[in-house]
Amino acid sequence: MIRIPSLRCTRSVVLGYSGGRSRSWRFASDTAKINRALHTRTDQIVLVRHGESTGNVDEKSYVNTADWLVPLTKRGREQGRLAGQEINRLLSHRNNGRSKVFFYVSPYLRARQTLKEILCEVDPKCVVGIREDPRIAEQQFGNFQSHATIQDNKAARTEFGRFFYRFPDGGESGFDVYNRVSGFIGTMQRESEESWAGNGTAVELPDDGMVVCIVTHGLTLRLFLMRYFQYTVHEFERSYNPKNGQVITMRSRSCEHEDGGFEIKEVDRISMGFPIYKLQERFRLMHDYSLLDKSEW
Repeated sequence: MIRIPSLRCTRSVVLGYSGGRSRSWRFASDTAKINRALHTRTDQIVLVRHGESTGNVDEKSYVNTADWLVPLTKRGREQGRLAGQEINRLLSHRNNGRSKVFFYVSPYLRARQTLKEILCEVDPKCVVGIREDPRIAEQQFGNFQSHATIQDNKAARTEFGRFFYRFPDGGESGFDVYNRVSGFIGTMQRESEESWAGNGTAVELPDDGMVVCIVTHGLTLRLFLMRYFQYTVHEFERSYNPKNGQVITMRSRSCEHEDGGFEIKEVDRISMGFPIYKLQERFRLMHDYSLLDKSEW
């Protein structure tokens, strides 16, 4: 399982391995600060890739339609409904069906339409708030796109590496998306501290906390997980986008567990190709410095 330490537990938590009588490594980054409020008030984080769009069916759609205005197909709307049913089941099985959910959504039309379909399946009484955030939008490929040029650029990206390759003519690299997703996670922290006031008033949370649902895009979703769980660039390069409409669940571990924190549901982690917790490269480096010299994976 993939785990990040939670500061809601009263005892001291150490992330990493312990060896011998006193050897341990503390994870010295801002991750704990970012997670403090989330673990206090948030029990689950659910990420949803938008449903099938016309661009997923025919990439020539981007030639005459701005990427952010590409709509869902009929099948994509059905995938949104199925995602909504899955989220509704999750909510109904918690706190006697009285769990609350806060939605974040990309401003892209296909993500907004996916959220609309999700909301058709979720009890309105469970919805605390809905917020659009441009930082969880799709990677920027440029403006109106030449199909042949984009195909050439994507081939170059595969050879160069998805994380650092920058699309020309105003496009972004995966690194750019990673940076804006990092800022978004900080916003989640602050808004959690403000009690997820979706309508300007404080929200009384149920005993088992809040569910946060983020409706976004495949690459952005993976980069969110990369930032949150401290995956390396190599680990990101070996991962895969979830399918259209797929629901990815991050569950909070209770204080009864030694490490606390969130973990990705195992079937979701495997489907995207991310490593198990103890085999993450950031831990392996502590035992094998030769990994720093490795250029092919």
